[in-house]
Amino acid sequence: MYIHNIGDTNSILNTFIAEIRDQSIQKDSMRFRRNIERMGEILAYEMSKQLPYKSETVTTPLGTKIMQLAHENLVLCSILRAGLPLHQGVLNYFDKIENAFISAYRKIQANGDFDIRVEYFASPSLQDKILILADPMLATGQSLVSTYQALLSHGTPKELHIFAVIGSTEGIAYIEKHLPKDTHLWIATIDEMLSDHGYIIPGLGDAGDLAFGDKL
Repeated sequence: MYIHNIGDTNSILNTFIAEIRDQSIQKDSMRFRRNIERMGEILAYEMSKQLPYKSETVTTPLGTKIMQLAHENLVLCSILRAGLPLHQGVLNYFDKIENAFISAYRKIQANGDFDIRVEYFASPSLQDKILILADPMLATGQSLVSTYQALLSHGTPKELHIFAVIGSTEGIAYIEKHLPKDTHLWIATIDEMLSDHGYIIPGLGDAGDLAFGDKL
């Protein structure tokens, strides 16, 4: 797996990461959503540098200009509901991308363990396309793997790119083991620890709740 840790380089991205972590600033759900959206834009921009390009002639009012433009079939799939602001950020940069949505959540067992349930799923064909799978929090990695396996019912993509905001080293190791070996991970920052219940430490809390409010 190819890991692109964008937060390793000093940039304005680190300001957005600091704000979504800060428990006083993150109380503003609109700002939280906007910061996640901004990070989707940054990840999309960085990933765009690796797409195939070809020369096209653009006609202006005063002449023509040969430009290098991206030419590839892209599908963006977000994991509901936390993935929606990240999804919007990617859409802001990839205007013509196709869209897919899937629900994946933890079903907690009586002993405290959990399994991943995938229920709602809407997607175009993925066959031979570049798939971007977006989920802000890469904790254990089990949701991403379960989601990818469910998506294969709609075809096998020729490339898989994971977009995440915060990931754990354990979760990254898990997806590296269970996803295609040439998968690209585009991530804003990486934390070292998981709690006993599989939450990232220091992380930021529940991204879905912070973006859209508490759930039952």
